[in-house]
Amino acid sequence: MPLRILLTGSAGRVGQGVCAELKARGHFVRGWDLRATPGVDDARIGGLDALEPLREACAGMDVLIHLAAVPDEDDFLTKLLPNNIAGSYRAFEAARLAGVKRIVFASTGQLGHHGPFPATGQTPPTPRNFYASGKLFAEGAGQMYAHRHGISFIALRLGWCPRSADDHAVIDRDPFSRDTYLSPGDAGRVFACAAEAGPQVNYLVCYATSRPVEKTYFSNEDARALLGYEPRDRWPEGV
Repeated sequence: MPLRILLTGSAGRVGQGVCAELKARGHFVRGWDLRATPGVDDARIGGLDALEPLREACAGMDVLIHLAAVPDEDDFLTKLLPNNIAGSYRAFEAARLAGVKRIVFASTGQLGHHGPFPATGQTPPTPRNFYASGKLFAEGAGQMYAHRHGISFIALRLGWCPRSADDHAVIDRDPFSRDTYLSPGDAGRVFACAAEAGPQVNYLVCYATSRPVEKTYFSNEDARALLGYEPRDRWPEGV
């Protein structure tokens, strides 16, 4: 059955890959970003600094896919705290108030950056920085929403989806980065699989990458077994 999905961060690199896959599968996509999103059914413009607009955007939706965030390490007090921590709270709370049944959250592979490998969702997290620590807060909040409010919550710890030529150059020369690469197409596929997963998935944390070149650092096994995700690309395919 087609789903009605609110996609925050819809105009970004990962967001565009997710939007394309959701639309290809016949879902209704409402975009939410600081700029207009091409290719969605309903483009909304807004940030993460107010609860009520987010609640209005969640109205009538089956799933919230929450990508919007400062995308990497930054100043904690002025950037990460208001956007990634308070912003995630507002998005999750808006979904609860609007009656959304599932939240799919873009977490980060930087929670498994220091091993042990291959990391799974059950491996104790080893946050690389404040950015990753903020994602860990959101995962914990999601567990509370799942257990206290009955909202299915899936956190996907994503590999590196490059946003620039500089990112491309770093990945190309670093074996760890090549093996933890996530193509936009595979990002779209794993988020679509998470949105479509059955009601038996109540709370899940798992890693999501494309196919490794040489070594598996982040295991896709939980995403494969529980969500039906099968990566298709391997660095530099799909970049």
